[in-house]
Amino acid sequence: MDDAAGLNQTRTPSEQRSRAFRRFPASVGRFDDIAGRRKIDELVKWVEEHYREDLGKRPSKHVYVSKLPAHIIQRIDLLRNSSAICGAIRQHCGADCVITPMQHTDELYISHYNKDYGGDHGLFSRHYDGNLRFLPLGTVVRALIYLQSDPTYKVVFGDSMIEQSFVSYEFGLLDFHRELHWVEGEYNPADRQRILLKCNYMVAPRNSGLLAAAALALNTGIFYVVKAAMEYSKSPKNPPQFIVGLLCNLFRLLNNIHPLVPIAFILVILCAAGSGVLL
Repeated sequence: MDDAAGLNQTRTPSEQRSRAFRRFPASVGRFDDIAGRRKIDELVKWVEEHYREDLGKRPSKHVYVSKLPAHIIQRIDLLRNSSAICGAIRQHCGADCVITPMQHTDELYISHYNKDYGGDHGLFSRHYDGNLRFLPLGTVVRALIYLQSDPTYKVVFGDSMIEQSFVSYEFGLLDFHRELHWVEGEYNPADRQRILLKCNYMVAPRNSGLLAAAALALNTGIFYVVKAAMEYSKSPKNPPQFIVGLLCNLFRLLNNIHPLVPIAFILVILCAAGSGVLL
């Protein structure tokens, strides 16, 4: 940490901002304080009581934090707004960066290794979480807060060249749009349940004004559309769900090439349909 701080001091402010928002490097941290770990244990106990049926199913499960009871949200706030998370973001992006929590997109996530070509298949294969890495302003940082986990799965952050078998009380930070990552492991119902929080933060230079607001709105809109498609098609049971699941995985593969490739693909299909080529 001291080396990184010294390196930052040798750069001009503009050089630091350019570096900070080009790509946020993945990192790993841990909640070491007793109070934080106690809150995590309380959350795990609550999830095991209220989502007992979902814990026994194969598909992954996402629940928006905003839909949870108020007393549970308060406990989650202590984690997602903690100095451990925000301090790690500021360490790279600079003390003067503006961190805007995207709490409306934060999720409680019950993770089961599930490769069945449905909507959650791509969570375990090589993928970028987002498709806006061409935006020149700011970045979205995602925190993966592991409430409960064991080292049977390994998360690989390909661009940052970090591999981590996360266990309880640990967290990982990654660039939502610019970090290619994946999970290595295999489904075993006897494994300890992986329960985590996915929390997102828009990070932008100070005085970005309307540009940062526009980037936040664009990120939010696309997030909801993609999430709805993934949820609809996970573990598909009928032809429409199967088709949407295949499209989710196709667009994810195209996004791995370049974020504009899926957009170009859609435009080609629309143009072909409009000109009667597909009739």
